[in-house]
Amino acid sequence: LILFIKSNFSFQMADIELLSETPWFYALLDSSRIAIFIISVSLIVYGSFRSLKYDACMKKNEKQIDAQVINGRQAFLFPLVGSIFLLLSFFFFDSLQLLFFVCTSVVVTITCAFLLLPFVQSLIRPFFDDAHKISIGIAGRYTAAEVVSVFISLGLVFLWIITGHWLLMDALAMGLCVAFIALIRLPSLKISTLLLTGLLLYDVFWVFFSTYIFNTNVMVYVATKTAENPISYLSKNMPFISTSSEPPKLSLPAKLMFPSFQDVGRFSMLGLGDIVMPGLLLCFVMRYDAHKRTQNGANNNHSPSTPVSSLQKVTYFHCSLIGYFLGLLTATVSAEFFKAAQPALLYLVPFTLLPLMIMAYLKGDLRRMWNEPFTDYSSSISSKLEKTSEIYV
Repeated sequence: LILFIKSNFSFQMADIELLSETPWFYALLDSSRIAIFIISVSLIVYGSFRSLKYDACMKKNEKQIDAQVINGRQAFLFPLVGSIFLLLSFFFFDSLQLLFFVCTSVVVTITCAFLLLPFVQSLIRPFFDDAHKISIGIAGRYTAAEVVSVFISLGLVFLWIITGHWLLMDALAMGLCVAFIALIRLPSLKISTLLLTGLLLYDVFWVFFSTYIFNTNVMVYVATKTAENPISYLSKNMPFISTSSEPPKLSLPAKLMFPSFQDVGRFSMLGLGDIVMPGLLLCFVMRYDAHKRTQNGANNNHSPSTPVSSLQKVTYFHCSLIGYFLGLLTATVSAEFFKAAQPALLYLVPFTLLPLMIMAYLKGDLRRMWNEPFTDYSSSISSKLEKTSEIYV
């Protein structure tokens, strides 16, 4: 979901006249929109590379890859479960906000530590051996970098609770994005299409049609709802805890939020689902590109190299990434043109899925990507030939 929260502006007369002619052009040049574009694309790219690095690390250590793989049933139920949680947040947010806050705090502590881990490893590597692990009782054994990352993450969560600053909320939200993209996998293009199509319908319904049923835009209401600070909750229920000033309301890190430097008081917001869900697709195609390069490299070692067409040189990841950027750009222009919240997946899903499918069809990879993208194509062909020969024998 893309939301553009606006306060009153003061323009010079020349700016107002020019803005009325090309309002969307000025919207694209706003610092908050530019920040949204850069950060969202960067998170998808970085999360996808972390996914490849994670797989390589697991294979190097001869460990089983324990990433969560989404199956067809989960992809089908995802929009339904999302709708249930959206309704719970809409009707019972005040009653459940403490539970939401505790669960969110635990999750963002873990995901932010995952985001920080490579940077902490590079900083403390001269002082600690990466292979050495520290025992923490029943919690298990962890490297020094993992322990330090968790403590830094806890510090960021604590500062966010005290200050409620948007920058700290964004830092925690970035950790969520990277961890979800890197550790949750789409196994095929078929599952990807099922998941993204369902979420597109979910997004469109709750943004455009919920007003007719609930007399308010449920998605906008939930996205902009702030939670009571737990410090305030404790001070009300425990007399021995007192605060000199009222703790700030907290906006849960389910979105990226950037202020405009041109128009003070105006923020641009992008829901994490509009980064993570297309990001899962882009992570899938990056893994497929890497798998295909490995397969082609193995085949070239046994056969003479053949000329590569210009289409074959373009990776699926680059195609999908450009599509994501153009979809986000279109969603921004639409939000500015209609002066209302827009379901970003309405633009992001077609702009990423359709070019990917067309390109896969032209390259001859569509059937393989649709069903079993990561199987060894040469071995599958040989197994089919063996079965055929057995039948004739």
